[in-house]
Amino acid sequence: MFFKFICAVVTRSLFILVSLIGVWRVVWVKDDGLYWLLTVLYLPLVAEMILTLKRRRGNDYKWFSPAIFLFLISIIPSIWILELHHQDNKSTDSRCDRLDSTENIKSLFRHWMNSTSNSEGFKLPMTAVCANDWILALHQILLILLILGKWLLPAAGELTRDQLSQLLLIFVGTAADILEFTSETLSDIKDSSPAMVYIILAVWTWSMLQFPLHFSVIGASREDLSEPAPSLLSHLRTDIWSTVETLFIQDGPFLVVRLTVMIYFNVVHQMLIFFAIKNFLVVVLNIYRLSVLICDKTS
Repeated sequence: MFFKFICAVVTRSLFILVSLIGVWRVVWVKDDGLYWLLTVLYLPLVAEMILTLKRRRGNDYKWFSPAIFLFLISIIPSIWILELHHQDNKSTDSRCDRLDSTENIKSLFRHWMNSTSNSEGFKLPMTAVCANDWILALHQILLILLILGKWLLPAAGELTRDQLSQLLLIFVGTAADILEFTSETLSDIKDSSPAMVYIILAVWTWSMLQFPLHFSVIGASREDLSEPAPSLLSHLRTDIWSTVETLFIQDGPFLVVRLTVMIYFNVVHQMLIFFAIKNFLVVVLNIYRLSVLICDKTS
């Protein structure tokens, strides 16, 4: 009981800390203290923590994770603001320190160590990092924390350890695909179309809904499957939910965006072609699998 309590509090505290870093970066980039009002988005997460600890003893829900959903609500607006600001100010960005090599990272660390006695020792190295590296780091930390957070959150009684391990493995693959989609596709667009940037961020936000949902591994119980049911919907199982989720939340939208970039914006390169083919194959195979599952259910 005490261990569950600690895990529930620590996980949500990490959620709030990362979101706070995102808001701090927005305030610094925009040079406007009004953006601290984004911290209001943490209140639902704090309220959810209190209610969960009081009513469910820290246990998460079976089908849906309110803590992860509210964490996404608290940090996604900050990432949107940073991405849009970076797209609008690429040409005016001043000289910055990139984190694309070991030597650059060591140099930044040495700079920090040499300036710890200075009042600006903590601020200077962080603010000197390139905007694109800052945003990429936030994307990476967000995805890693979603995986670790789900692992640390006390699982619902109906969620077995086997289901949790399967869910975490799915999260790892999903996180890698989402990170590649945002980083590569946004860099392909560059300054071609501000509207397309909004579309890419909207698809990214839509794809993040996979993390609070657990339909992909939690199906009906054996007792439910053994009982007669009047409709096809009552026969839905884990594999059907997983197929539909992949089609409409991830690979389907990703394929549409990549085809738009290739056809409309005439941006074609090796990696974009590869991932577009990969999305196409996944979509076709999932449609085939879905048809097979539905035929088996109705036969």
